[in-house]
Amino acid sequence: MTSFNWNNIFLNNYGTPTIELVEGEGVVVKDSQGNIYLDFLSGIAVNALGHAHPAVIDAVSKQIRKLSHISNFYANEPAINLAEKLIAISNLDAKVFFCNSGAEANEAAIKLSRRTGKRNLIAANNSFHGRTMGSLSITGQLAKQKPFKPLLSDVQFIDINSKSGVRKIKRKTAAVFLESIQGEGGVTPCTNEFLKAVRAKTIKTKSLLVMDEVQTGLGRTGKWFGYENAGITPDVVTLAKALGGGLPMGAILVTGEAKELFEPGQHGSTFGGNPVVASAALATIDVIEKENLLENSLNMGELLIKLINQIEGVTEVRGRGLLLGVELTELAAKDVELECRKMGLLLNAVTEKTLRLAPALIVNIEQVKRCSEIIDDAIKSVKKSGNKS
Repeated sequence: MTSFNWNNIFLNNYGTPTIELVEGEGVVVKDSQGNIYLDFLSGIAVNALGHAHPAVIDAVSKQIRKLSHISNFYANEPAINLAEKLIAISNLDAKVFFCNSGAEANEAAIKLSRRTGKRNLIAANNSFHGRTMGSLSITGQLAKQKPFKPLLSDVQFIDINSKSGVRKIKRKTAAVFLESIQGEGGVTPCTNEFLKAVRAKTIKTKSLLVMDEVQTGLGRTGKWFGYENAGITPDVVTLAKALGGGLPMGAILVTGEAKELFEPGQHGSTFGGNPVVASAALATIDVIEKENLLENSLNMGELLIKLINQIEGVTEVRGRGLLLGVELTELAAKDVELECRKMGLLLNAVTEKTLRLAPALIVNIEQVKRCSEIIDDAIKSVKKSGNKS
């Protein structure tokens, strides 16, 4: 770590980092002490093409030499092209709004739902949709909500993959917010059957189905969007993280009658659709397509699941593609995370017993094998030291 005192200059919302990363290439990063790591977190599922990808560097460099920012008083070609590209890869009859983060995308979806004339929202227990007041209101984690109450009052939480949850969707429900895989909730997937049942019920009650694809979108699950595995069509899709190729960008795709709900002046974003970031997003999608990274995500995910399931001390591996949760039998996930870091692997303890893996979509077989080896060695090391939860 550099000589400055972190605690004197930053608010304490993150705690104090123990390492400072200074550069990276692909799936490999280096810290300020010269230590090398395999990055299997990717900035929390952000760096779809890894670090310093030449296509992103080239796109950003060319655009920033021409036009850096203009606001939404004026049109810009990269944003137009990106909106068209998102509509094309989603195969939705949609319109697009750009913002800067997943929380902002979900806030926009909440506001959109108010335009239906209804107020009641449904979200899932253990969900995560952001930390702004609206998105936090639909985040089903009491520990995150409690310090900031009162939040939005008309929110009801359901268990995913439950018939009782589907039954709670009523005609008074403005929108249902779901993640195809609950990333922060322990990497827990919704079943295809559950998503189909929710879609059928929301059509019946004329409620919006909002699929939060912030963590699962743009190829991470082996498809462009996680909900595609269930064969459903949502009313709203929220995106961020991987969309900007490492730069901050969010978006919502709105379909059907809902795409006419917003009127001029009812929502906006100063930086939304910034031409530099839109150029990075276009380059990212282009590489995913040209290098067939959807297939690579699926194949490398299947290999990770196979290898990690063979490790003693692992109960199960959940998820799909390259968003995986490794459930530990008895050890504290944080202890294993820290031991992995010592051995040159970055991942994170997303819950008390679950490690989250979200490497770049370009990850290869050798890196996947090395990740599995380090997790195995880390578990053995923590067991040997006697650190159990």
